[in-house]
Order: sequence, then structure tokens, then C-alpha cells
Amino acid sequence: MDVEILSRLQFAGTIMFHYLFPPLSIGLGLQLFLCELAFYRTRNPAWEAAARFWTRVFAVNFAMGVATGIVMEFEFGTNWAAYSRFVGDVFGSALAAEGIFAFFLESGFLAVLVFGWDRVGPKMHLFSTLMVFLGSAFSAVWIVVANSWQQTPAGYHIVWHDVQGEQVPRAEVTDFWAMVFNPSSVDRLTHTLIGALVLGAFFVASVCSFYLLRGRHDAVARRCLSIALPTALLFTLLAGATGHDSAQKLVETQPAKLAAMEAHFETSEEPTGLYLFGWPDAANKKVHFGVQIPRLLSLMVYNDPSRPVPGMDQIPEDARPPVWLPFQTFHLMVGMGTLMIMVAGMACWSWYRGTYGERRWLLWAVVLMPLAAMTANQAGWITAEVGRQPWVVYPSVQNGVEMMGMRTADGLSESVTAQQVLSSIILFGIIYSLLFAVWIFVLNQKIQHGPDSPEELTDYKRRHKEESMSDSIRHGGTAYGGSLMDKETG
Repeated sequence: MDVEILSRLQFAGTIMFHYLFPPLSIGLGLQLFLCELAFYRTRNPAWEAAARFWTRVFAVNFAMGVATGIVMEFEFGTNWAAYSRFVGDVFGSALAAEGIFAFFLESGFLAVLVFGWDRVGPKMHLFSTLMVFLGSAFSAVWIVVANSWQQTPAGYHIVWHDVQGEQVPRAEVTDFWAMVFNPSSVDRLTHTLIGALVLGAFFVASVCSFYLLRGRHDAVARRCLSIALPTALLFTLLAGATGHDSAQKLVETQPAKLAAMEAHFETSEEPTGLYLFGWPDAANKKVHFGVQIPRLLSLMVYNDPSRPVPGMDQIPEDARPPVWLPFQTFHLMVGMGTLMIMVAGMACWSWYRGTYGERRWLLWAVVLMPLAAMTANQAGWITAEVGRQPWVVYPSVQNGVEMMGMRTADGLSESVTAQQVLSSIILFGIIYSLLFAVWIFVLNQKIQHGPDSPEELTDYKRRHKEESMSDSIRHGGTAYGGSLMDKETG
């Protein structure tokens, strides 16, 4: 058992499990805000029923994201102590910014979002919904900035510190904004956030399409679909555009990753094609069963179909990433993205023609699309992280000076054994399996119950108002109690 492989597997497993929830929270946050905005503008109780329902679903998902996210920060200290020393100054500033600008913003308004429906006015509740959505998005901003810095470091220098008589390198920030806007951060951030918005749109469309198939909650489902389907199409198209921008940046900043993603082993004077699928064989430098479109990679990377793309042979042997896994996950991500564009396009066209509810095969296709979106998100993360191996922090050039990076093997904790890591992997597997089962159970319960009907919601609000007025009379008179209730319910 190798402690490096086990530590990488442990971190990959915990972060992949955690990454089920933040993208869904971000995507649901936008859908929830749009539903509530529609209610604020129309005062239609069907929109309020939709917003209240998605608030309950959002709260469950948010709780899971918080619970699973804490674990990874402890892993930095337990399994990756040398790495933490090296990047501590950079990650400390980014994670502090996340806490100040994102987490407090999101959590501060979350209570108003979840519990404030009958306690604050519609305008304040709408504002709270927007702040929760922006807080979740800002949280992703700082996490992606920190991760992008590992891929394309900027705005730092290396300082050597004495640790128990040994000189240890440490990356210290010299330019905060250069660190934030490192060469890959904007492209990676937009692609990540758009991927989350795709997932949220398809999740809402999936649940509402399921209701149409079952003949339930028709009024609420159709209103939510009028938002979810167009946004799903918009964001899937934008995901393709931002992915294209990221690929064009890779040829400059991480050519080894690009070569691995396309199993491009040897540079040629001929233009470079793009594989649709295949089975890379790094030992023999070929792709078995591959189908390739000539010149397409050259066109995508350089906007020039006649210019060859550098291959893996241009990279030193000790700095080459694995090929098989990044190749497969990259093509899986692209395949899922293409499928989602096609399904979203057909769904929007059918909705426009007024035939969406009649095409059961299309409804079932939309029901399954959250799985495609989650798969694409996970595959993209694997491509990005495995494709930067063997580096945990890439070497870079700062102001004409070549800066050292850090290999993954050098970032491990000195005192952690393989047996300890294996034991923790088993325990995490058990605990996360239970958490996943609870999440599925609670989520299924809420979806099966569905939103309240507009009539039920109107009746509930009437009874709640009468009870509140009765309480106000008992505690101080009708004039004060009635005016307060009117103010709170808008």
C-alpha cells in the first residue's frame, strides 16, 4: 500500500462526494430566486408555492454541503502537511476571503430564507433569497481561485523557512489581485459556475417533468418549467463556450494536460485532429479503436485548422501526467454536455410548440438529465486534477524568475502511514454511504410530497393570519396586532 496513492484516493473520494452538493445549491439558488421574483411581481400563489417548495429542497442540500465540506479542510493538515506549509499563505488569504465575503453572507440570510416566509415582507424575503444565492456563488469563487492558483500560480514568491533545522520552502503572496486573477482563474470560474447553473436548471426541470408524467402539481410544475428549460438551454450553450476558452488557455499554461486530454503523444508537422472516443495506450503511444476528426483540435485550440498542437513528447518524462483517465473523463464531460444541449434544445422547442407535456419520452429524458449534469461536473473535476499530475502546484515564471512548484509526492505528511489512511478511507466510506442514503431518503420524501397547491397555501396563510391576529388581541389589542400582521404579510 502506497501512502501517496491512498491519500490521493481519500481526498478524491471526499471531495467528489462533497461536490455533489455545492453545484446543486448554487444552481437551485438561482432557480429559487427566479421563482420568488416571479411571485413578487405577479403575486400569483402558484409561484409562492413553487418558491416555498424549492426552499425546503435547498435547505436539505445546503446542510449536506456544509457537513461534507468541513472534512476536507482537516485533511489538508492530517494528510498533506508539507503541502499546507507550502501554500498556506495563498490558501489562507483565499479561504479567509471566502469566510468573510461568502459564508457569512450566505449563512446570515439563510435563516430569513427558510424561516422568514410569514415573518418578513415579500421584498425582504426576495432580497434574502438573492443574498443566499450570491453567497453560495461567492463561496465557489474563492475555492476555484485557490485551486486555479495551483494550476497556474501567480502573484507570489518563494521564501525559505527553518523548520526543525531544515530549510522548507513557502509560497508567499506578493500581489493579492495577481494571485486572484491568475492566468486560469476566470476561465475556470465561469466554467464551474455555469456547470452548477446547468445542474440546478435540469434538477428543477427533472422534478417538474416527473410531476407532469404523474399528473400532479400541474400549475406549479408548468410555471417552474417555463424558467428551468430556457435557463438549461442557455447555460449548456455557455458551458460549451467557456469550455472552449479553457482549452485555448491550456495550450499556453498546461500543454501537458491538453496532450493527455486528447492522447496526443507525438508532435507532428500535420494539423492535429480531435478524438471522439478511443482507448489510449501510453506504453505504445497510440489510441486503440479511436475515431478522430482531422484538424479539429488545431481549429479549437488556435482557431487555425492548419497549425499543429504540441504533443506529449514535448514534455519531460518526469513531468508527464497519466493519459488514460484524463482522456476518458474529458470525453465523458464533452459527451454529457453535448447530450444536455440536444435534450434542452428539443425540450425548449417542444415547450414553445405547446407539445412538451405530450411527449413522454422527452419528459423521461429531462427527468434523467441531472445525472448527466452531475457526471459532467465530476468528470471535469477529475480531468483538471489528474491532468496536472505529477504536480500539486505547477512551476511558474514570476517577473522573469523561474519559481519552483511542488510535486504531489512532496506534499504528503511525514508522520501519516498507509495503514492509517486506509482505515480512514473505510470509515469515510461507511459514514458517507449513510449520509448519502439519508440525503436520498429526505430528498425523495420532499419531492414525493411536492409543493402545496395554491389553494392550500392561500388557506394556510388565511388561517395563519387569523391565529396571529388572535394572539395579538390577547397580548395588546387589535389595533397594534392587526397593523403588525398586515406589515409582516405585505
